[in-house]
Order: sequence, then structure tokens, then C-alpha cells
Amino acid sequence: MVSAPVAEGAVPLAEVVRGDLVESVHLGHLVVLDAAGEVVLARGEPTTVIWPRSSLKPVQAVAMLGAGLDLPSEQLALAAASHDGTPRHVDVAREILAGAGLGPQALANTPDLPLDPAAALAWQAAGHGPDRLTQNCSGKHAAMLATCVVAGWPTDGYLDPGHPLQRAVRAAVADLAGPDGAEHATVDGCGAPLFSTSVVGLARAFSRLVAAPDGSAGARVVAAMTAHPELVAGERRDATRAMRAVPGLVAKDGADGVYAAALPGGAALAFKVLDGASRPRPAVLAAALAAAGASGVAGADGAALAALADSPVLGGGRPVGAVRATFAADDRCAEGAA
Repeated sequence: MVSAPVAEGAVPLAEVVRGDLVESVHLGHLVVLDAAGEVVLARGEPTTVIWPRSSLKPVQAVAMLGAGLDLPSEQLALAAASHDGTPRHVDVAREILAGAGLGPQALANTPDLPLDPAAALAWQAAGHGPDRLTQNCSGKHAAMLATCVVAGWPTDGYLDPGHPLQRAVRAAVADLAGPDGAEHATVDGCGAPLFSTSVVGLARAFSRLVAAPDGSAGARVVAAMTAHPELVAGERRDATRAMRAVPGLVAKDGADGVYAAALPGGAALAFKVLDGASRPRPAVLAAALAAAGASGVAGADGAALAALADSPVLGGGRPVGAVRATFAADDRCAEGAA
């Protein structure tokens, strides 16, 4: 039998209700930190070590800026994105490459179709197949290549874990996530090296990003993401909707049920849905944001936050149930420093 430490201590984060019965349950781990880094809500085991997947992209972007990369705001937002592959997303990825004197052929990410269904249909109707530019991580890869150019590092082999770029990324993960950051390494779906964090370490990293001093790499990444949330994800994606609902919020989804977010005051959250499903993420995100105090942020749109939590279950094309979080903001309780 294969050991699965990630499953140890997992608890329900969300349940799927159809009619008057709970149809299925999503287990996982979740933590909410206050601005001082204290745990105010924990579900499951927040110290569980996970692969943070694309939720790590803002940290990777910090490492690139630290190595000398300097991008305009829109391009920096795409560097931290899991984008939809729309024409605008593709254009910005091209701009990053062109600014470094490179073309799309330099990319080494995994080719894929756009995530957005309409964009994917239009791309294929134009006679195209899976492509590196339309793959959701092309902004990150374009920025990685641009970092190599400005730092004087070779662009060939930029995805090798021993490349100076990836060593810088690993150091940034360890610095921002804390002592449990970057203990393990593997390869992400796009082909880039991926470094582990704990659930609480991921939340800690996002808290440190929003608390970074003006002009720092962290502050620049946060400013770019919050200014261009549609580039970080897409018009209909929950990360974009959440950032539009709460001024100054940074939110980043990741594959296999991962999410991280931080409010402008420094409160932060992270969670991992154990079965890797994306279905419960909006409801869990909305409940965790409520526990973090999102409604108290100046300019927060309460209706938009409520809409984020609205995840209907359909029967015959009409709502017959809902996906709902199994915890609420008033479940907050001090559980000690993380």
C-alpha cells in the first residue's frame, strides 16, 4: 500500500448537496492567518506538506525580479498567471518574449490549448493545435526566459533544477514560505521545477508578499496582480472575481485543489482539496475570505463575495442543490502561531 501523508488528518472542507441529501464530500486542509501570522482558523492539518502548483507563481515572479527582471505591470501580472489563453493573454506573452529579444520557439513549456472554451474553439477554428503560447503558464515561462537574458544566464536548459534561475526560485520559496519551504522538488505540469510548501507555509508566503515594503519585488508583484486580475486568470475565473471583489486582494489558484490568497492588511489563507477537485474551490475560498475578514476591507463588494460562494448543483438545467463550505467565518478561533 502506498503511504499518503497528505491524507492524514484531512477533514471536510465542502459538501455537495443535491435535493435534501449530501451527495459527496470534499476533504482537505485549510488555514487562515491574521496579519501577525497567528492561526485564526484551521481545518485539517495545516502543517501538511503539499505541492502548491500554480499558487506558487507569485513567489516565482518575486525570484525573477530579484534576479534583475524588470517588466511593465501587465507583463508582470501575466508572469504570475495561469491564464485563459485568450488573444490578449497570448499577446502579452509575446510582448515579454519580444522585450527580451526572443521568439515563441524559445519556450519550453508543455503545449496546450487555451483554458477558456471560447478561446480554445477560436484557436482551433483558425487551424491551430496545442501550442506553448496558449498554454496557461506561457507568461511565467516567457518571464523566466527574460530573466535569463537580463541576468546573463543561458536560456537553454532554463527548466533544469540546477540552472541559476531555478536555484533562485527555490531560495525565494524557502525564504517566503519559511522553514518548511522547498524541502521537496519535482516537475510541474508545464515542465518547470516545482518546490513544496506546507499549507501554512503557502499562506505565510502570501502574507509576506502583501506586507512587503513599497518598491520591493513582493510589492511589485502584488501591485501588478491587483491591477490586472483578468490577466492573472480570466474574466470568468474565481481568482479574478475574488480580486475584483476585494481591493488589494491577491488570490492565486493552483491545480489539484490548491488555493492561496492574502488581504492587503496581511491576513492570508491557503487550502488543499484532497481529491484535487476544482469544484469546491470557489465556495471554500469565499468562506475562508470571510474568516480572514475580507468584508471589512475598504471598498469590498459584499454582493460579489456572496456571488463567489454561490455554486449551484444543477438538475435538468435548474438549481437543485449547492456546493457549500463546511465552515463559516464565526468558526474562527486562536490556535497559536504557525
